[in-house]
Amino acid sequence: MKNSFKSLSFPELKAKRDELTKKYMELRFHMVIGHVDNPLQKRVMRRQIARLNTLITAHEKAAAKQAFVAGKKA
Repeated sequence: MKNSFKSLSFPELKAKRDELTKKYMELRFHMVIGHVDNPLQKRVMRRQIARLNTLITAHEKAAAKQAFVAGKKA
């Protein structure tokens, strides 16, 4: 699951992050209530969200760098 996000495009990464964030919030709610089968799932989801954030930031930095280089050449 670690490397499955690298093949996604930038909008897909953002959509996936939003989806996982929503699921994470629901999981936290269910943990408070006490109806969770696998409590380690919370840690796994948090790390997946962090991986997505890292990839999104890398895409944004690459786009900013390309815009800077293109502006500098013009």
